[in-house]
Amino acid sequence: MTVDLARAADFLASSARVLDRRRFDLLFGDGEPAAVPAAVLAAVDAYRNPDGGYGWGLEPDLRSRTSQPGGALHALEVFADVAPVLTPRAVELCDWLDAETLPDGGLPFALPVPDPAACAPFWASADSGTSSLQITAVVAATAHRVASADPAVAGHPWLERATGYCLRAVRDLGPEPHAMVLAFAAQFLDAAAPVSPEAGGLVDVLRPHVPADGLLHVAGGAEDEFMRPLDIAPLPGGPARSLFAAGVVDAELERLAAGQLPDGGWGVDFGSFSPAATLEWRGHRTVQALTVLRANGVL
Repeated sequence: MTVDLARAADFLASSARVLDRRRFDLLFGDGEPAAVPAAVLAAVDAYRNPDGGYGWGLEPDLRSRTSQPGGALHALEVFADVAPVLTPRAVELCDWLDAETLPDGGLPFALPVPDPAACAPFWASADSGTSSLQITAVVAATAHRVASADPAVAGHPWLERATGYCLRAVRDLGPEPHAMVLAFAAQFLDAAAPVSPEAGGLVDVLRPHVPADGLLHVAGGAEDEFMRPLDIAPLPGGPARSLFAAGVVDAELERLAAGQLPDGGWGVDFGSFSPAATLEWRGHRTVQALTVLRANGVL
């Protein structure tokens, strides 16, 4: 498997936002060790609102200025990137999440969007009064990654509430869960397993819904849009890898590495809702692909 990091850097320079260029530099660059995490944190801070949440298109298809759970997810990705460097922004974001969490411990898929220009309809029309396992699971999964290095996040009451909600929701999973719900529930169980004895066992609840090849078609998405094994269990060592037949993950890693396009970046298999999002998703996807490849020992 061959990946050209120089071409990836060139793609990001030509087509990606500053945040993803800084994330790439943190992962693969040769900047000053103390300066690079600070630069990444400064880049994500541009999307922060005074309430402690994140908006302004940090989630590329959610262009709203308003703080949103989708923005929180991408901010937490950055806080996980910079670990073991800690930032008080992580706890401030947990405070915001705690304030927006519904009584059952879950997050709504999105909060009201008063400025819907260029926002995907599924964000702009979301029910803000109902908890969503899909968004709560992926936000909590990423927060658990941050928590592994940050005791203040690990002990935050929001993470405890969100974890309890996700465990209950997975136990009560219906007969035909959406592909993204399955994928993000699996990511949550992997991330929570080191601190929750129940999480690892709940992977068996997902097992009947995941074919051996790990390909889950995304209902309502593009015809060729799938959640794939590395969307379900991107990191090694967790219980969700047991969902796949032998050799499936290795084949997916080869496929991911081979997915680098001639311009140096990776593509996406879903449609975007603005010209900005089209570019920004490719930058995010490129950094995400490289991060997964490195975490799995390919780079």
